[in-house]
Amino acid sequence: MAGRTLTLTDNVYDYLLKYGVREPPILARLREATQQIPDSNMQIGPDQGQFMGLLAKLIGARRCIEVGTFTGYSSLAVALALPADGRIVTCDINAQTTAIARQFWREAGVDARIDLRLQPALTTLQELVAQGGAGSFDFAFIDADKPAYLGYYEKLLELVRTGGLIAVDNTLWDGAVADKKINDASTVALRAFNEHVHGDERVDLSLVPIGDGLTLLRKRG
Repeated sequence: MAGRTLTLTDNVYDYLLKYGVREPPILARLREATQQIPDSNMQIGPDQGQFMGLLAKLIGARRCIEVGTFTGYSSLAVALALPADGRIVTCDINAQTTAIARQFWREAGVDARIDLRLQPALTTLQELVAQGGAGSFDFAFIDADKPAYLGYYEKLLELVRTGGLIAVDNTLWDGAVADKKINDASTVALRAFNEHVHGDERVDLSLVPIGDGLTLLRKRG
């Protein structure tokens, strides 16, 4: 029996994708389109997208919120997993990359489920709290500027209901968080975030080694 997570060589990862992922063609085409633009490495993989969609189904999510849209893969993966009356608020500031997202949301027939807010995410989160949104969201995803993670987390903890889930991307950061010699702003911020949530008794915690590290935080009562 393995005592630690298996190292994913290329051939093992290919096997995982072949037998462990059922990626809809619309999501595959969105991944391919994203590969043609700068910073395409910011996009999550199909295994993580499917995992997030499954999480949304498992908790019966209907209201979701996302910080960091990019080209819309994660929001589309979750939207496809929601019931017909499900909704996602997604936050970004880049009109060019989110234009790609809008195109694929329309093609998938889920654009009515996705509410894109093009302004700083903290502004949107504060507005949602002010509008009475506290405790009304089931699922949240953070994948944006790393130095702001703690601020996003605290606002989302207000917005997510008891028993709701916050998923946070890049928390292993290609291993840099475990290397004391690496101290750029994003790495330092992610270390601080990881330390903070590890000690936060308001949530249940699991850091899952999928993608670049995905921390799952369930809001306690």
